[in-house]
Amino acid sequence: MKIEIKLFASYREAFERDELVLELPEGTTCAQIQRHLAGERPQLARWEAVVRYGLNRQFVAPDTPVADGDELVLIPPVSGG
Repeated sequence: MKIEIKLFASYREAFERDELVLELPEGTTCAQIQRHLAGERPQLARWEAVVRYGLNRQFVAPDTPVADGDELVLIPPVSGG
């Protein structure tokens, strides 16, 4: 299945782009996708416990599975003013 991932803040900085398209096995969860991305960019591992997930414009739990064609947003904590 293919899903689109929108990247913000530190995720955008790590991948130097606004979005990714990944092909993943059925049943993959939001948290598994975050761990996959952190495997590619280890500096993202620190956000695992605090990242929020938006799936098709709704906040969801980390263990929520994604489906083909879904849009996932990873939202790490941000600061600044």
